[in-house]
Parts: sequence; structure tokens; C-alpha cells
Amino acid sequence: MALTALVMPHGSESRTRRRALLTLGLFGTALLYGDGMITPAISVLSAVEGLEVATPVLTPYVVPLAMVILVLLFVVQHRGTGAIGKWFGPIVLLWFVTLAVLGIGHIAKQPGVLAAMNPWHGLSFLGQYSGRGFLVLGSVFLVVTGGEALYADMGHFGKWPIQWVWFALVLPALLLNYFGQGALLMNTPSAVDQPLYRMAPAWALYPLVSLATAATVIASQALISGAFSLTLQAVQLGYLPRMQIDHTSAQTSGQVYVPAINWILMVACIGLVVSFRSSSALAAAYGVAVTLTMVLTTLLLYVAARHRWRWPVA
Repeated sequence: MALTALVMPHGSESRTRRRALLTLGLFGTALLYGDGMITPAISVLSAVEGLEVATPVLTPYVVPLAMVILVLLFVVQHRGTGAIGKWFGPIVLLWFVTLAVLGIGHIAKQPGVLAAMNPWHGLSFLGQYSGRGFLVLGSVFLVVTGGEALYADMGHFGKWPIQWVWFALVLPALLLNYFGQGALLMNTPSAVDQPLYRMAPAWALYPLVSLATAATVIASQALISGAFSLTLQAVQLGYLPRMQIDHTSAQTSGQVYVPAINWILMVACIGLVVSFRSSSALAAAYGVAVTLTMVLTTLLLYVAARHRWRWPVA
């Protein structure tokens, strides 16, 4: 929404160009709403399925448990992002530290995995397996999901907290863990079914599943908050009708709660869980929503850089 407002031409500029840019912006907005529906559904399903790995007796209860967790998640939204974050923050901090520690342990056993930092390996793989390589790239792209939510949530937390936490904690922890998974697979290719859980020693499996369950449920919060921010911007720009918007913080103007959007998202998430019934079945729709959201953001940013800020093409 912010980029769309920034790139809209003024005065006598082409009406066709104006409509094209507006269409891109609104389509990207719709995709982010879709992301806000799919992310809680796939996060909660994968969380409950993670518990299923440790306790198979829960198999018949996966979908009902996911529905209960989703309802609870949306019911607490009225308390505001700041209040919810006080509970979620420490759990997520522990989650990323755990990811980093698991990764470091396996990198130490197989330091050769760090050669993957050379982009030539990726390029040669794509050259050798062009068709399959493109499909693999579509899956690899999912490692950066959540990046689009950082910008949608900027109004809730401000720019500096997001920058600091991303570069100081989240990005290093993710990189270490992915390298660790690669090192594990170099030594034990059969671990490809569940590389994250195979990284942990046997005694840590149950605590790791519990922590992963909490973390993946919390992950959906970013997109729910982002949907509220998106709605506020769309109403202010006249692309959505006026509706009730509650400001939940006396200090941060961007922390908002939109009851109508909250309940629509809840119904949609439950519908997705009942329809797809597994996180793997939802993965393709998730990938489409995330990928197209980022592509449209990139296109709008390019237009802003070229025509608003007068950056050269290079």
C-alpha cells in the first residue's frame, strides 16, 4: 500500500500506467491477505504434525487440535501486538538460539558444507538440471518466507527493532541451522525426511518438538498483525470502506486491531485447515502467495527507485 501510493503518477501522466500500477498494488495487497490466511493455517498444522512425530497417538486429533489453537490465537488478538509480544518474544528468542546451536554442532562435524557459500555450486546445479533445478529453486525460496511480513509489521514495532533483531539474531541463526542441515545430510542422506529433528540428540527430541510447536504457532502472529496494518493503510488510501480500527498502544500509533479482519481471517484459516488437512498440501498455495507478493513488491520498488528517486538503471 505504501509503495503503491508512492509510485502513483501525478498530473498529465498516462492513465493506463496509473491503472497498471494500482492493479499491481491491489493484487499484491490481496496476496498478502491470502498469506495472512495461509500462514496461520500451515504454521499451526505443521506444529501439531511436529507433535505427531513424537507422539503418533495424536494422529486423529491433528485437525481438531489445529482448529482449537487457531481459535485461541485469534481470540487473544484484541490485547494488541505489544501485550502478545511480551509472551511470544522470549519463546522465539529461545527458538532461534536453539536453531543456531544445533547448526553449529553439525557444521563442526562437516565444515566442508561452508563451501556452499560459493554461488558457483548453485549455478552449476541449475545448468545441469535446468527443469528440476527450477522446481527445487521454488522450494528453496520458501526459506525466506516471513521476510515480507517484516515490512508489513514495521508500523507495529518501528524500523530499528526489526533491523537489529533480523541482522543480529534471526538471519545468523537461520543460516547456521541451514548449513547444519546440509552438513547432516552430507553425512547421513537418509535424514532427509526430517532433517531438523534428526539434528537433535535423542534426549532432546521431545523438548525440541515442544519448542518448535510454540514457535511455529507464534510465527503466524506476524502475518495477522501485518493484515491489520494493511487494512489501516487501505482504509486511509480509500481502497477499503471505513471500519472499526482499535489502537492498542498509547506509545506506538501503528499497533492496531481490526475486529472484522480478525474474524474473517479466523474463519478462512479454519476453512483451510479443514479443506487441506496437512501442511504439505498447503505448501504449494503458500509458495505461490509468498513468491508473488515478493515479486510485486520488487516491481513497485523498482518503479519508485527509477521514477521517484531517479536512480539509474544500474
